Amino acid sequence: MVTALDPAPTLWTAQPLAVLARHHAERAPDTVAFLNQDQHPGTYASLLTDAEALAVGLWDLGLRPGDVISFQLPNWMEAVLVDMAAGLLGLVCNPIVPIYRGAEVGLILADCKSRLIFIPDSYRGFDYTAMLAALRPALPDLRHVVQVRAGTAALTLEGLIEAGRGRRIDWPTVAPDALKLVMYTSGTTGRPKAVMHDHRSIARVSHIFMGYWRLEPGDLMLMPSPVTHITGYSNGIELPFTDGTRTLFMERWNADEAVALIDRHGVNITIGATPFLQELLEAAERAGSRLPSLKIFACGGAAVPPDLIRRANALFERGRAFRVYGSTEAPLITQGCMGADEREMAATTDGKVIDYDIRIVDEAGRALDRGRDGEILVRGPSLFRGYADEGQTREAVDADGYFRTGDIGHLTPAGAIVITGRKKDLIIRGGENLSAKDIEDVLHRHPAVQEVAAVSMPHARLGETVCVYVVPQPGERPDLASITHHVAAAGLARQKFPERVELVTDLPRTASGKVRKDLLRQRVAAQIAAEQGGESGKA
Repeated sequence: MVTALDPAPTLWTAQPLAVLARHHAERAPDTVAFLNQDQHPGTYASLLTDAEALAVGLWDLGLRPGDVISFQLPNWMEAVLVDMAAGLLGLVCNPIVPIYRGAEVGLILADCKSRLIFIPDSYRGFDYTAMLAALRPALPDLRHVVQVRAGTAALTLEGLIEAGRGRRIDWPTVAPDALKLVMYTSGTTGRPKAVMHDHRSIARVSHIFMGYWRLEPGDLMLMPSPVTHITGYSNGIELPFTDGTRTLFMERWNADEAVALIDRHGVNITIGATPFLQELLEAAERAGSRLPSLKIFACGGAAVPPDLIRRANALFERGRAFRVYGSTEAPLITQGCMGADEREMAATTDGKVIDYDIRIVDEAGRALDRGRDGEILVRGPSLFRGYADEGQTREAVDADGYFRTGDIGHLTPAGAIVITGRKKDLIIRGGENLSAKDIEDVLHRHPAVQEVAAVSMPHARLGETVCVYVVPQPGERPDLASITHHVAAAGLARQKFPERVELVTDLPRTASGKVRKDLLRQRVAAQIAAEQGGESGKA
């Protein structure tokens, strides 16, 4: 076993969000904690007033401590109000990413027995109201659908706030170890996993990186990552309450606008996947800015090329870019490399372990020496409290409380992690975890498909996208258009649409018959490299 390399100096205990929100509203009522791109401010006092009114409105609807409420919202200030109201009432939040469609949303709502969901009426051309109307007959636990930024619906967030304004209830007492969050992550078995966190585990990781990254209360974080992901939720929504930072939400990523926002508002920190950093650097170069206010860019969620980190650290005037590693179950296992002499380590490793214990083990569970690749197991105060499905928890957490990440890697002599592969059959598209089995299950119902294997393939901007290897039915030759149409008709998110189809007569297998997806990933990567090389040669 390797213990945490930079352990927390003292044991720290989180307070529930309701306590923290009231603390800030009393001590700094006029402090702006949140900004939207339109510069609409949210102060601690105004947010608490609206959140208390919303909580009363939810109480009137019959919501009680322990009930699950969902929200499928963009990076809007209203997501903060929903989270605060849930904290005041002891409700459990279930954020759902806006890209999910009927197949995913229906499964999630049914699994967590959500009582209520907040949605836009429509957003970016998609009708969420129609989707929920189609889903509700199969969701007996879902009592209410609340529209946000829509004045014509029977039940709206704005209406609930007005109904509860100026009224008081006997606020329930919420314990720090009470269940706070149920967030679904893509699984390899075809069933998404319901990751559970309490108030302590969510707040702990942010509190620790505040010290390690040398951040201060009042520092401003640009948040382009969805607030329905663990990164956007814990750091964008929660951090201003736990540690007094401020958040500037980006509703939709645009690198040129991000540069302008960073320089206009003096943004100090941002966290995002590889495409965000790539495009931010290009936009900064176009604007002739070295982003002087930026202290930290933590990059993770997908493969991060070493040269990208080197390029960022050459461009930033005083900021530091580095790779980080974590998951919904174990947020920020590593927090980069902050030492003055660790710039190259920041580029070539996935960061130093902070506030976690880690084991690297072989297939038999035996501990491996540093430098040897094995599965990464982690344990620490920020670790999730388990999956809602106890069977999934037993499979994922060993008898000593270590979480089997499913990722393969090793520890360097300096004590940093290097991720070299993963056992999990996930495709990480622009930081978004996609289940290959979701795609395969749908395509196995395609009349021209006999067998299919979905794998990741390299993508210059997004890190990875979806390639499917198809063994067609005799006499059939399904093409990309046919495959895409079938996946869309099944209701999967657009991000799961294959972007390449390879027709094959058979799939490579192990001796036991398991498809060798590692070989398929290598094959498509080689094909893409050859094609790009050919194009370069022609140019």
